[in-house]
Amino acid sequence: MAQSHIEWTEMTWNPVTGCDKVSDGCRFCYAEAFAKRLQGMGVEKYRNGFQLTLHPETLREPFRWKKPRVVFVNSMSDLFHKDVPVDYIRQVFSVMKQNPHHVFQVLTKRADVLKYYESERWLDWSHNIWMGVSVENRNTMHRIDRLRDTGARVKFLSCEPLLGPLPELNLQGIDWVIVGGESGRNARPMKPEWVQEIREQCIAADVPFFFKQWGGFNKKKAGRMLDGRVWDQTPEMPGLLVG
Repeated sequence: MAQSHIEWTEMTWNPVTGCDKVSDGCRFCYAEAFAKRLQGMGVEKYRNGFQLTLHPETLREPFRWKKPRVVFVNSMSDLFHKDVPVDYIRQVFSVMKQNPHHVFQVLTKRADVLKYYESERWLDWSHNIWMGVSVENRNTMHRIDRLRDTGARVKFLSCEPLLGPLPELNLQGIDWVIVGGESGRNARPMKPEWVQEIREQCIAADVPFFFKQWGGFNKKKAGRMLDGRVWDQTPEMPGLLVG
């Protein structure tokens, strides 16, 4: 596990590392670049670089965390990658369920795999597992319907990197929306009106809205202000509070 600089979580836990590209939002994957850097530094966990690798030795880690934490699961991979065995995914879900004092945030671009596993009843949801899908442009909006069909107690969208407008979002059953621009040397631009449109849809639907960053090469300089304020809204749950 590691403390995280990601604004909407507290720490990361990676029982899987490595992935491959499935949509336009993956083009300049931060995790791929970071994994290769760690491999070059000789970090054992990343000996395979960004090749998909299971890390069963990490499954006991959450049992050692005494203080309640908000945990982003697989920041360096996608738990629903087709090459991650279903039995392993179920082990990860079991670990999360056995640690109800933590919030576990799972995010995927593979919403069709998620829907299939859900239909087969292979996923054992508990109140502290938050499930999200990435939605970077119109072509990926179908992922929202797949998410909506799951039994997750909290369902969220990560619109990052936001690569185009997302008009007419169906936010029924969605509990949280995160928006952010792409960062890094090759960052693609994000228009303010795209962000404002999503924010207004969230306000109309009474869905918490979290603006993560403008992005760009100098992420810190670009900042997080949107129309003169920081938007850090998050969902609440009985006994669990994020933020």
